Amino acid sequence: MVEIKNVLICGLGAIGSVYAVKISQNHSISLRILTDEQRIKRYEKDPTVFNGKEYKFDYITPDTKDFSADLIIIATKSNNLDEAIASIKNFVKEDTIILSLLNGIESEERIASVYGESRVLYSYYIGHTSTRKGRNITHDGIFTTVFGEKLNTALSENVKKVKKFFDLTGIPYEIPEDMDYSRWWKFLVNVGYNQASAVLNASYGDFQRCKKVNAFAIKLMQEAAQIAKAQGVRNTDNLIPQVLEVIKTMLPDTRTSMLQDVDAKRQTEVDIFAGYISKYGKKLGIATPYNDMFLELIKAVDEKNSLNKI
Repeated sequence: MVEIKNVLICGLGAIGSVYAVKISQNHSISLRILTDEQRIKRYEKDPTVFNGKEYKFDYITPDTKDFSADLIIIATKSNNLDEAIASIKNFVKEDTIILSLLNGIESEERIASVYGESRVLYSYYIGHTSTRKGRNITHDGIFTTVFGEKLNTALSENVKKVKKFFDLTGIPYEIPEDMDYSRWWKFLVNVGYNQASAVLNASYGDFQRCKKVNAFAIKLMQEAAQIAKAQGVRNTDNLIPQVLEVIKTMLPDTRTSMLQDVDAKRQTEVDIFAGYISKYGKKLGIATPYNDMFLELIKAVDEKNSLNKI
């Protein structure tokens, strides 16, 4: 088995930085961060500070010719996915594996439509939320990378390669047998708690303590679970109870990534959450009134923040 030695990370935000820092600590791995010239100048002047320590990574631009990646990790925001797909072109070779840590439920299919299904594994990040203020990122190290093929009753060669790489670099991981169920479970977390937090200005502690606050997240997730069931996902009755158990373990004072975006007046990812549920509800004849409402509410927040940021 050919080992993963050359790694490219596209996106150096709250999630991408967790992986960049972890991988950079293993000096047998050649790590590059893909970005543009403008950001390189900004990062060199104002480096990433992760848990109080400054990190200077090796940066490359999309037109670089002398680097090929064994593994590409895409960790941008969803609205930058098309740009990321185009920018990795020079670094994809025949046996490159691509992991997308983006929120939402469609990024793998979009990447596979360009680079082929054989190169793409399903994946997502789950764990305690990073807190980002400018280039300063704080994270307690509690996270897991969930990845694999849609079904992992037997591990494919690509899954085995990434598993070995994660063992080498100390990145925690899980390979669920039913990855399709697992990724919809993560999607429900985002549909419910990211969106409810953005509208209600609620921390995880607020959801843990307040029944009426938590009820909004549950209503949003119930609609998403109906969409999942209609699309053939198995065991959908288990989705919401499993999410609720995990929410109990979250640090009470932490805020979801979408609420952090609202706080910083960054545009949210509502289109891949409520937008997706609303769109497929119409296609499948399933009523989604809560996601329809939250789609409009969060878009209004985005518009207000955009105008106030100018």
